[in-house]
Amino acid sequence: MAKIKEAYTDDRGNLHHSPESAIIADIAAALGRVGDEGGLTNGVAKLILDRREQIERAFADLDKLNEQNPNLVELKDHAKQWPRSA
Repeated sequence: MAKIKEAYTDDRGNLHHSPESAIIADIAAALGRVGDEGGLTNGVAKLILDRREQIERAFADLDKLNEQNPNLVELKDHAKQWPRSA
């Protein structure tokens, strides 16, 4: 007999058994390939989900700093201004 199952889809339309699994797939897709042959992507995506609170707090801090001083030096420019010592 047929049964109803609850499932979740990621942005690509793949089915998942939990919302966390679907979100991890979406984060992994956004990250692209991490590590040799992309073998670290799902693990990194899971870490991002697991540490969401700390990551969101860091981005909130960055947004607040950018509002206070929109002319902050970008990281890529920082390396040019402060050369590494040998």
